[in-house]
Amino acid sequence: MSPLTAILQILFPSTCATCGRVLMNGERQLCLHCLASLNEVGDSAVEGNSAERQLEGRVSLEAGCSLFRFRKGNTVQHVVHAMKFRGNSEFCLMMGRQMGLELLHSGRFDDVDLLIPVPLHWWRRLNRGYNQSELLCRGIAAVMPREVNTTAVVRHRYTRQQSLQHGTLRASNVEGAFRVSHPEQLEGRHVLLVDDVLTTGATLSACAAPMLDVSGLRLSVATFCIAC
Repeated sequence: MSPLTAILQILFPSTCATCGRVLMNGERQLCLHCLASLNEVGDSAVEGNSAERQLEGRVSLEAGCSLFRFRKGNTVQHVVHAMKFRGNSEFCLMMGRQMGLELLHSGRFDDVDLLIPVPLHWWRRLNRGYNQSELLCRGIAAVMPREVNTTAVVRHRYTRQQSLQHGTLRASNVEGAFRVSHPEQLEGRHVLLVDDVLTTGATLSACAAPMLDVSGLRLSVATFCIAC
């Protein structure tokens, strides 16, 4: 650490992205306490796991997984809020790398050859500054080298924020919101569709629907967490 960096660290110490505690040496973005309190799902290597059951009957999948359990007030919820609403792009990349390690460990995603983030509408991306799902993809690609494609699938219709919608309204809110703009980039590929949270599955189902019309496309899904 350079002298200038050391001085800046003393004057403006880094804090945990979820609880706000000052980070100690060796800690990055999350303090050890918050890191230990992340509630893992732990079933990504199992066929018929939590994520796959949530999407069963709506999306035809090769494989699916979610890493952590999202519950109101838990550390995972604070992590998601930090990724989506606090401008912490580095945190998204860090969590993406965690996803990549889990995907590699499971052994069920080895033949995936393309990563696609669930797209944001351009207006929401402009206001947020980034698409957290795209940064998760970049993090995954850092440990599981795969092409990241952000142009083949687009969100062409602005939708209200899903987390503010009642469960029964989520599907209608995102119905028809996505389209495949470059099907030739997807033909014959095994695509991993990546998002931050799997709740009812409405967003992933709406995004997957036009993708599954592409010739030869096989689809898998990975999310940072699942609400349960």
